[in-house]
Amino acid sequence: MPTLHNDNPNTREKHYDLSLLFITVFLCVFGLVMIYSASYYTAELKGFGGDYYFKKQLRNDLIGLGVLLVAAVVPYRLYKIGVYPLYVISIILMIMTNYLGFGINVNGRTRWMKVTRSISFQPSEVVKLAVILGSAFYIAKYARKLDKMWRCLLLVAFAFIPGYFVGTQDLSSFIIIIAIPLILLAIVGRNKPFLIILGGFALLAVVAAVILKTMDFASLQKLGDWIVNHTPLKPYQMKRIYVWNDPYYDAQADGYQVLQGLYAVGSGGLFGKGLGNSTQKLGFVPEARNDMIFSILAEELGLFGVIALMLLYLFMLYRMLTIALQSEELFGSLIAMGVFLQIALQVILNICVVTNVLPNTGVSLPFISYGGTSSIFLLGEVGMVLSVSRGER
Repeated sequence: MPTLHNDNPNTREKHYDLSLLFITVFLCVFGLVMIYSASYYTAELKGFGGDYYFKKQLRNDLIGLGVLLVAAVVPYRLYKIGVYPLYVISIILMIMTNYLGFGINVNGRTRWMKVTRSISFQPSEVVKLAVILGSAFYIAKYARKLDKMWRCLLLVAFAFIPGYFVGTQDLSSFIIIIAIPLILLAIVGRNKPFLIILGGFALLAVVAAVILKTMDFASLQKLGDWIVNHTPLKPYQMKRIYVWNDPYYDAQADGYQVLQGLYAVGSGGLFGKGLGNSTQKLGFVPEARNDMIFSILAEELGLFGVIALMLLYLFMLYRMLTIALQSEELFGSLIAMGVFLQIALQVILNICVVTNVLPNTGVSLPFISYGGTSSIFLLGEVGMVLSVSRGER
């Protein structure tokens, strides 16, 4: 009788997870449609032409898809070679951006690094990639020795060093950078005291969030003044907590973006106003094509469009989780889980920020928001997961 299924990974035919590739391309195409819709008015107003941001994002996505294909072809085990060089490069880039004058200050924050007069990028994306690969490499190497607390803390320190430089300008990226190794350590679950401490901090964060959200505004301002004077938190970051507590706080300045985004989401109804028919994108919602694009999507496509987008993300994450569980070795599994966590955290943070469930932290919606660096790196990371998928068993 012929063999119907070959369980031998050495003789089994290698294949890519085409479902993951398809859903990634589909999300990019959907993102291009939404970027065109959200940016057309602004681009025309600036004299660029209505398809200006659409064309730039199309170029970014094409570059990102090229990176995806290269990353998918490279055997994922070879990524171990680049772990330490990439980590060092990420720290150097952050120092150059924050302290050596290579950074570009936009709205009081230095998140971008200038390469040429017309080209810039976000080095925080390099840090995210370095932390994903570094965490996967470290945990896979010391998986049986993670019952020692100091080994867990060493990985946290590994992520915190570049994460600190990111966090001074970009709190949302800092949260993602620190959360990835912590959650990976929790998944491995070799150190129960570490898991108890981690769970305690998570519970404390939830309790603190509830207290801040429900605190009367006068008391919150007094607490905010103390926090700004005694912690690294900056005044503009504290103002975001004020807006989170009361969206009408300084409604013409700090609270303006949040309020306009909520108006957009609320006016979408069940099926929305129709693609291209948003009124809030006509100069009301700042950065409609970037961090706030979810509000335009909700206004134009309604609850139906929001649920459809969530299902697309869930399918993508399901495929990544499947690849992680079926990887032939721990390093590949942890790469897939690291990318899974980054995308999941960015989706959750973006939607929670737009709906004012969390304070405004300025995080993009993966594959949908306008942005070159984020799109290229995310697509490259999906390529890494596709490389892992070739070794499934």
